Amino acid sequence: MIDRRHFLGGISAAAGAPLLLGTLGCAPRASTADLSSSSATANPGALPVSVRNETGRFSDGEILAYVIGTDLTTGRYSRVDANGVPHPVSLDDNGDDGYADYGIPLPDLAGMTLPYMSGRIYLALGGRLHIRIVVDGDGAPAPQLPAGWVEGSPGFDVLHDTVEFTHNDAGMFCNTSMVDQFSVPIGIRLVGDADQTTGTFRPGGREAVFRALSADPVFSSLVYDDLRIISPGHGLDAGLFPADFYDPYIDRVWSHYAGTDLTVTTNAGTFTGRVQGDRFVFDGGVRAFDRPSTRDVFFCDGALNAPNDGIGGPVAAILGAALNRSTLLTSASQPTADPAGFYRDEVANRYAAVFHENTVDGRAYGFAFDDVADFASYIQDHGPQRLEVTLTAF
Repeated sequence: MIDRRHFLGGISAAAGAPLLLGTLGCAPRASTADLSSSSATANPGALPVSVRNETGRFSDGEILAYVIGTDLTTGRYSRVDANGVPHPVSLDDNGDDGYADYGIPLPDLAGMTLPYMSGRIYLALGGRLHIRIVVDGDGAPAPQLPAGWVEGSPGFDVLHDTVEFTHNDAGMFCNTSMVDQFSVPIGIRLVGDADQTTGTFRPGGREAVFRALSADPVFSSLVYDDLRIISPGHGLDAGLFPADFYDPYIDRVWSHYAGTDLTVTTNAGTFTGRVQGDRFVFDGGVRAFDRPSTRDVFFCDGALNAPNDGIGGPVAAILGAALNRSTLLTSASQPTADPAGFYRDEVANRYAAVFHENTVDGRAYGFAFDDVADFASYIQDHGPQRLEVTLTAF
């Protein structure tokens, strides 16, 4: 299975670096830009896409779509125009203000399709995103995309969110994501060999998420008015969130498994681990894991880095998910698959929890390992016919 961590492996999310795939109007009617008419000659793959506006707060003319990523046919960083045709990004695309104007107004989207590409669909509401083309480390033009978690960065005050995808000759693989930040409730539907929908919020879900986190004495620091909520990892880096938040839980886990075996089951088999000294040591050729920091847990990196090696990577992902969901002390066999037991400890990733509580199918991408045990807002299809994106009611 292709997952977000691997099929979007070329996408980074850091402000100030090339990101390869980081005024309200009158009350609008719900409307759809139907993008199903494009022919396969427009681009390889030519997967029809539609974007439906059900926000209740923004008119179609106030919504801009940006499709940008890596063209899998050419290997170049590209953006897609309103006709579904990919164009390599260029330094010449930067305008007088220093930014490239790749935004496509929602009413102009008819006829657009997705080429074979790994990237993102950015949706900006009520303003323009600031995308600058720069030169990457290899000397190639590359997009520097907005970082919605950096207060004061260009376009920070513009509501925007994304759908991440890889579309290739094996199919369509896509998801919504709150891994970095959350602003706009988005649902996706992928029709092909199957008919699948995910990411859709319950009625009033966005308001419920903002209300719950605003009332939390620790996580409230991540809420920026009614604009967005940044992830706790980015909040930690900005000095807004305690860097030792997970330390008490990790201490309890390390103490418990110094005398108890933990079994972790992956596609490669079942591995047994126990804490020895300050490291979690596993059998079967799995690497030993250093004690992670709070930042490692939220970013699923550092001591929990998950390489695509088929052995240590899956174990790291399962450990990271169990730490974010705080299930390591309630089950010595991982992964666990009953969401009723997730986020029950006083130390847990409550940022991720509230998204799962407020989506129709209980799925969300609240952290990078949320795909463990299939709880991420991710869908795939090997015979895709169309992708439908819905900006749901606020």
